Amino acid sequence: MQIEVDDLSRPAIHALLEEHLRNMREISPPESVHALDLDKLRSPDITFWTIWEDAQLIGCGALKELDRLHGEIKSMRTPEALRRKGAGRAMLAHILGQARARGYERLSLETGSFDAFKPARQLYESVGFVYCGPFGTYGEDPNSMFMTLRL
Repeated sequence: MQIEVDDLSRPAIHALLEEHLRNMREISPPESVHALDLDKLRSPDITFWTIWEDAQLIGCGALKELDRLHGEIKSMRTPEALRRKGAGRAMLAHILGQARARGYERLSLETGSFDAFKPARQLYESVGFVYCGPFGTYGEDPNSMFMTLRL
């Protein structure tokens, strides 16, 4: 597996992000979909990575700087057909390493409260994330769960 900073220009990543947004819209009500589109992922406060196995895209993830000590995980996704091969865990480890290298003291994320999000929540729990209240610009939402990790 190879992880690289991505400029979001390749068709493979466009397709993966379209799958991600479509899936989030199928599962969650519109006001509870916090997934970012291509334009929002190009924001200067976000670093976006892709993970590849040979020439095949097997996942993506992003790190958004909320402030100089706090980051947020965004856009963690593995194509539905390629799950359970370790790409999500590898991307999470990479993002954790990058957050530590930046000197962040805390890393947080928002995920869904529905059963479809349980595998993601279990992945985050497995590396020490704990549940917390809303952070940043998020508000209370019964369809969202918030997690944080002290680095």
